[in-house]
Amino acid sequence: MAPSRVIILGVAVATAVGAGYVAKNMATPAPAEATPESVQQEPAISLTEVLVLSADVPMGAPLGGNITWQAWPSDGINDAFITKEQDPNALEELTGALARVPLYSGEPLRRSKLIGEGHSFMSAVLPAGKRAVATQIAADTSAGGFILPNDNVDVIMTRRAPEGSGSASGYVTETILKNIRVLAIDQNMQEDEEGKLVRVGDTATLELTPQQAEIITVAQQMADRLTLALRSVADATEKVDEEADHLLSGSGRRGTVRLIRSGEVTEVGAGK
Repeated sequence: MAPSRVIILGVAVATAVGAGYVAKNMATPAPAEATPESVQQEPAISLTEVLVLSADVPMGAPLGGNITWQAWPSDGINDAFITKEQDPNALEELTGALARVPLYSGEPLRRSKLIGEGHSFMSAVLPAGKRAVATQIAADTSAGGFILPNDNVDVIMTRRAPEGSGSASGYVTETILKNIRVLAIDQNMQEDEEGKLVRVGDTATLELTPQQAEIITVAQQMADRLTLALRSVADATEKVDEEADHLLSGSGRRGTVRLIRSGEVTEVGAGK
């Protein structure tokens, strides 16, 4: 076969193949565009407005304007949360409430952490059956100013030894109360000898039983100095079985009255 015919035949075959490919593509319908109805809808997340802290609130401080409504996933809401659906007026009603514990920004608000408006903070945090007693302290008798609310301390009494007791130093030191919780401590800023600001406490309020309250009241009259000794947090649950109840009853004797004059203590019979 002549070369020219071979070339013509090859061109014809190639043209036929190309035409067939084009015809096939033209016959295939273009894919339909996706419409909103054909797209599978993602399930919507149910949201509920919850009352949360918009700023930190220290223990004992009023909430004020530090609370706001915020949308939360309904599945993650605790029964203790305050929701707008159940309590729509909570934002206005709770502005005067006090924080029973420290509260932090972004935290959902719980009524169990609040003290109602008009109620005393100290009486609200005081456990049933306990007494809050204020004790005069100074920087050198309060662990250098490191004692803070909720710390536990021992109360140490130092007083002049009675005449004839044989005390070489002339003073007697005794731990009268152990593992006592500090409810509050009054602190202010003062300058030390180098001009640096330091925190100094004037008064500590202690959580006591009625008998412990009587013990420390007597000790305040007898003592030349009361010292607070800071205890480890690991001792907070330690049970204390002994205290200086002899200051009240004369080493367990009943029917006596203690008379305190100028720091000197004498006991007389209750009928005398």
